[in-house]
Amino acid sequence: MSEIRDINLYESGERKLEWAKRNMPILGWLEKEFIKEQPFKGVKIALSIHMEAKTACLCRVLEAGGAEMHVTGCNPLSTQDDVAAALAHGGMDVHAWHGATKEEYISHLCNVLESRPNIIIDDGGDLVNLIHTKYTDLIPEIWGGCEETTTGVIRLNAMTRAGELKFPMITVNNARCKYLFDNRYGTGQSVWDGINRTTNLVVAGKRVVVAGYGWCGKGISMRAKGFGAKVIVCEIDPVKALEAMMDGFEVMTMDQAAKVGDLFITATGCRDVITDRHFKLMKDGAVMCNAGHFNVEIDVDWLDNNCERTPGKPNIAGYTLENGRKIFVLAEGRLVNLASGDGHPVEIMDMSFGIQALSARYLVYNRDKLKNAAVAVPEEIDLEVANYKLKTCGLAIDALTPEQEEYLKGWEV
Repeated sequence: MSEIRDINLYESGERKLEWAKRNMPILGWLEKEFIKEQPFKGVKIALSIHMEAKTACLCRVLEAGGAEMHVTGCNPLSTQDDVAAALAHGGMDVHAWHGATKEEYISHLCNVLESRPNIIIDDGGDLVNLIHTKYTDLIPEIWGGCEETTTGVIRLNAMTRAGELKFPMITVNNARCKYLFDNRYGTGQSVWDGINRTTNLVVAGKRVVVAGYGWCGKGISMRAKGFGAKVIVCEIDPVKALEAMMDGFEVMTMDQAAKVGDLFITATGCRDVITDRHFKLMKDGAVMCNAGHFNVEIDVDWLDNNCERTPGKPNIAGYTLENGRKIFVLAEGRLVNLASGDGHPVEIMDMSFGIQALSARYLVYNRDKLKNAAVAVPEEIDLEVANYKLKTCGLAIDALTPEQEEYLKGWEV
């Protein structure tokens, strides 16, 4: 039985789904294919992804392919209650509501696992973690799963190296059609959507500090530059730091940047990126937010325990330091693009969720051939999604002639 905030919100959720669906042609194409093919007939899927309209569209496409869906969110502040209501009203098993406590959030994850799934679709690795610690009895029934984001892939790679991963997990995040577009253009736009709608402050002329220059950090920095900000990048990787410098950005340590930054955005996938020593150096009025999966990049716990907290406008908390300066944190240090916005643009998630859906089907058909490890998305899935995306954009590309193919395979001039 579903656990949602209010089933009566379903009409609003359906309107959101209708808008998303009309702008997700890849999922529309796959829905037609899956209805005919029924690749998931008799398959139970447990899904933990941000519970908003694009995710709901993915859930319905998988359901159209025969899957029995059991779904929840992957962040307490990213669930949209009307979307959860729409899925539940349609008969899907949903366990999610906005503003869940830590205990409620874990309970929702556990409840989708009580379905004893065959496939899991994870975002950040919480389902995988629970299965390997609390629900080990489920492992024989699980064929494998798919992981959506960088943080989850980091965890999967660590488990693979340690020999602890008990079933194959396809690293959807590492597909080219995912990270080149979702992480860069999706995060780049949606983070600023969340910041701008929450703060209503001008970006032009401000010093924006971006921690992490991976694909997400690249996208955030690029959009900040477009807004007219003076961008500072903090990195631990010397190659990425050089890349940021040659892309036209200043490069500093966080200790240096803390003294001059106006707005700080973390996008590292690591913890303790901005801590008490940095808070004490910041300007009065400095604003911080996080674009990494977990709320551990900014040490909000230290602020809560050591500073006077002053609630401000929705999703902004002010903290007064001992030196009298006041600094601000958006969305409790959680994912600002989802906790303070609607997440990535619809067309971007169409590509990412196309990869998800095809990877889940690949898992069904190849489950006996895959190792218990982090598994790359097959190249043909990446190319299939890319080609269909080009088609929906009305674009055509060249193809190699047989002579060119032969030339590229050889070594003689």
